[in-house]
Amino acid sequence: MTQPRPAGQHTVRRHNSALVLGAIADSPGISRAGVAAQTGLTKATVSSLVDRAIAADLVVDGEPARRDGPGRRGTSLSLSPDGPHGLGVEIGVDYIATCLVDLTGSVSSQRIRPVDNRSQPANRVLVKVARAIRTAVAELPVRVGGVGVAVPGLVESSTGFLRTAPNLGWRDVDVQAELRDRTDLGDTVIMVGNEANFAALGEMWGGGHEDLRDFVHVSGEIGIGAGIVMDGVLFEGVRGFGGEIGHLPVDSKGPQCSCGARGCLEAMAGQDTILQQAGAPDVDTLVLRLQDNDRKAITATRSVARWLGTALSNVVNLLDVPTIVLGGTYARIEPWLHELLLEELNVRVVSAAWSEVRILRSTLGTEAAVRGAAASAVRAIVADPDPFITATVAG
Repeated sequence: MTQPRPAGQHTVRRHNSALVLGAIADSPGISRAGVAAQTGLTKATVSSLVDRAIAADLVVDGEPARRDGPGRRGTSLSLSPDGPHGLGVEIGVDYIATCLVDLTGSVSSQRIRPVDNRSQPANRVLVKVARAIRTAVAELPVRVGGVGVAVPGLVESSTGFLRTAPNLGWRDVDVQAELRDRTDLGDTVIMVGNEANFAALGEMWGGGHEDLRDFVHVSGEIGIGAGIVMDGVLFEGVRGFGGEIGHLPVDSKGPQCSCGARGCLEAMAGQDTILQQAGAPDVDTLVLRLQDNDRKAITATRSVARWLGTALSNVVNLLDVPTIVLGGTYARIEPWLHELLLEELNVRVVSAAWSEVRILRSTLGTEAAVRGAAASAVRAIVADPDPFITATVAG
């Protein structure tokens, strides 16, 4: 049996750098002494690591920190908005989106390009994605420290492979390798994940819901996915394939879904179905007709509430989650869905008599996935800042 080897100086420093940056991220404005108290590191070690982080544009030294009682006040430390950014990319069925987010979580730039990716070969679409990445990077003079790529399909968590994306017609695509070959990202970390999972993370971190810790985020667009968060942690399933609520069967006699089965939620309540039933060419028109109490639009919305309530009641009964966040197209029509969906859940959820399910409207809407992808890249930087510090020292 191989015995574990003692941690070397570099390993210890790498670990401690992450501890220090994590403390500053969690408590913006904290002093060096506060970081030492929070991490258990000596003040000398903290001071040295903070100086290195400042030199690498990861941390900024601000005004003197507030202090109760006598003694010298230390300066306040915060993450630097000029440091490495996280780049979020979303490959949608009918658009490509990019988003740059700085270490503080602020969006520096965002762009959505409508494009029909349906039935297009993966290599052709990824050429467009690579072009969108180059445009985003060239737009601002910032360093990209990590990339998160949201895709509408099953992503194997152990490999990052996109195994299938039914609405795109893709199977077994190494998105990470394809994009690395087509861009100048070098050895920058590229994380590929399911769009619904990224959307849930984006909503939890940047949606403005302070108490959002246990919930299901439903991304209702052309496809329907669910990001499941339990106690503030994303639940992906054993292999990363969890959350495919769009392929829960809700009507055995329903139309055929893109996955090959019949009567899936996606086929009964996806964006294309809603628009077709409402006789609306796009979501903007649908919203206008709902505002005008158009009969066809209202009927289509009632149908969505019925099928969505059927699927979500199964999720709530199985997982006992107290909150549902409606995202994507569902966020746009939430005012007309809310009461109907709540009625359906109250009938079908066994525990509803004691704990009514809460329904929230996503504040990020269709931007949630790309924002979550960018924020995930930022968090990866904060979790392992030493490569950026080392590069600065070496330079």
